[in-house]
Amino acid sequence: MNNTEILNALNNRYACKEFDKNKKINDEDLNLILESGRLSPSSIGIEPWKFLVISNEDLKNELAAVALGGKKQIPSCSHLVILLNRAANDLKADSEYLNKLFNEDKHLPKEVADIMLKMIKDVNDNRFKNNEKEINHYSREQVYIALGTMLTTSALIGIDSCTIGGYDAKAVTKILSDRNLLDTNHFNISCMLALGYRNENPAPKTRRSFEDVVEFVK
Repeated sequence: MNNTEILNALNNRYACKEFDKNKKINDEDLNLILESGRLSPSSIGIEPWKFLVISNEDLKNELAAVALGGKKQIPSCSHLVILLNRAANDLKADSEYLNKLFNEDKHLPKEVADIMLKMIKDVNDNRFKNNEKEINHYSREQVYIALGTMLTTSALIGIDSCTIGGYDAKAVTKILSDRNLLDTNHFNISCMLALGYRNENPAPKTRRSFEDVVEFVK
């Protein structure tokens, strides 16, 4: 893919307001989008995300009823991805999650894993003062990096998307918890991502000029 093709894909990307219900994303493309999120960078490599991929029509309709910002997108999309972020307790240096992540999942030598865990302890102690609200915000910030990667990947392979942040968090949490899809001891809801194929012709993209946005310092 050359520069022009990349720019064309990004110019073609927009927040889709309604999807074509009859068009479904194939498994190969869907998995590529999800894999791009999994491979995203995160602060100190904490990877604090989980992706719930929902295609169940009843569940999508139930979620749409409590998501003002996704009333059209959620029922019509091919797949709804709910991006979750790790709760503050999982991001403490002595947590089971982080110790498994660095010692087992990443296959780091013990001395390196210990250094990473000490870095996290220092961040929590000094930057966040061990405030759970601040640590949760930090966790969500990392998930938005994964969201950006997934949006870009979707655009590059011709799949439309819409980020949805307008929802009743308590109601969505209850719906997912009641279905045993969300363990609130370990995860919080960050945002939603609707994926599918457009059912409308959007207006041409408008943005501020390159010169207004970019300043080179030499």
